[in-house]
Amino acid sequence: MSSLSEQLKNLGFSSSNEPATTPDAQTQEVTPDTSLPVRIQRQTKGRKGKGVTVLLDLPAQEELLQRYAKALRKQCGVGGSVKNGTIELQGDQRAASKAYLEQQGFTVKLAGG
Repeated sequence: MSSLSEQLKNLGFSSSNEPATTPDAQTQEVTPDTSLPVRIQRQTKGRKGKGVTVLLDLPAQEELLQRYAKALRKQCGVGGSVKNGTIELQGDQRAASKAYLEQQGFTVKLAGG
């Protein structure tokens, strides 16, 4: 019969202040699927006339979308968010976002007028 501390250690708990490491907790590199083209469009409908740049058809990996959205917001100097698998940036940021995504290896198409 093993002691309580050994049983807890087997379950992933540790008596020290260091977090317990499990094979699931190790970081894994997320690689995007760049085979499909990404569409970028400017929308004003339903936004009281304010223009928003919307990036569509990006890989549906939440971590990856968050990382790209953060980088685009920083590069363009605007606000934005991730909604329903798309990235929305405030204002007309089509040129800057196209340049960034092409640098990341995506093929980009400007959609709409």
